[in-house]
Amino acid sequence: MNQPDGIEVTHASRDVPVPDDGITHDPPAREQHSSAFRAQSLLSIAVIVLFVITFVVQAFRVPSESMQNTLLIGDFLLADKLHFADDDGAWDHVLPYRAIHRGDIVVFRYPLEPSTYFVKRVIGLPGDRIHLKNKAVFVNGTQLKEPYVVHALRDTVMYRDNFPQGSEYANAACPLCNELPRFMSGRELVVPAGRYFVMGDNRDRSSDSRYWGFVPRRNIVGRPLVIYLSVRSAGEASCTGCDDKLYPSGQVLAPLLQLARWERMFRLVR
Repeated sequence: MNQPDGIEVTHASRDVPVPDDGITHDPPAREQHSSAFRAQSLLSIAVIVLFVITFVVQAFRVPSESMQNTLLIGDFLLADKLHFADDDGAWDHVLPYRAIHRGDIVVFRYPLEPSTYFVKRVIGLPGDRIHLKNKAVFVNGTQLKEPYVVHALRDTVMYRDNFPQGSEYANAACPLCNELPRFMSGRELVVPAGRYFVMGDNRDRSSDSRYWGFVPRRNIVGRPLVIYLSVRSAGEASCTGCDDKLYPSGQVLAPLLQLARWERMFRLVR
């Protein structure tokens, strides 16, 4: 069929040149949607990470030998913050909490300096009667079986090894000592309600409840779940002269690969 003179037929598949008019055109709606989706995804990831760090796990580095051989200097831990219920918390009816048991390893805020974290093993529950005799621990008259305990020193110290005997340690370096009479029943220490008595597994080299007192329930934030990295003592990794404080792992997470203890990687803490 002949077309009228002066009319050009253009097919949809033919490329049509776009005039360069110097104007910047808006991106297609599809690109705008893709950018918005990426932004929403990143925001969702950030919210999940924040939730996990706040409520689920927290990373720490072990700087001292007080929990040896269960935990070594240079172990990097993920602490499970959901395991233990807060007696007065709003989450205990929703999340999988359980009560604290004797023998549990716990991460807690140091009672004398709440901004600092410690890790120890629970020895005494509220109401328990505790004493040590020649380094052996007795709870409610029965000696505890503690296969995890290390005695690194051969000497004998009355207060340390026969706790709570040895009043000569009642000084500023031992805050609990001056308060001992309040919690004594005969020659045993009685753990008050809402408090826990904790000790390190490296019993002769542990700053624990024998010296600074009980751990309030509200100070306990969780338990060590897994060792995700372990580094042999060398340079900063050994933290020579450190006390029992736990430090956020981000401060020192720069170990050399040749110092890693590969056999401890991803080991559950018990």
